[in-house]
Amino acid sequence: MIKGLSAASIWSADLNNLLPFYRDVLGLKVAFQSPGFVVLGEPGSPTVGLGTHSEVRGRNPDPARHMIGLATDDLAADWKRLTAAGVEFVEDPTDYDTVSIATLRDPEGNLIQLVQPARGRLPGAR
Repeated sequence: MIKGLSAASIWSADLNNLLPFYRDVLGLKVAFQSPGFVVLGEPGSPTVGLGTHSEVRGRNPDPARHMIGLATDDLAADWKRLTAAGVEFVEDPTDYDTVSIATLRDPEGNLIQLVQPARGRLPGAR
């Protein structure tokens, strides 16, 4: 029986275009690394894989086709920290029915969402 998400992968022409952003800017921990592929995340939780793929070239031409959601326990603080670091957000923190979300672009144009369970209005949220 399929139970849910185990991992998601983002492919690049060069892993080194993405790894510093996900590891150093977003702060995801490296769980496993080999030449051309890295797994980010905590043991026992869904992970994000980053890898070099021969069929991928340049920026993502259709970034809204898929998005990876990264869990946060303080969306407002992460948004402020990442904005100050120069990260491009396409959606500032916004409250929806059950979650609050902010959407950003990685260095290759992939859309990544920061997701926090809703707990009322967030400072600076629309």
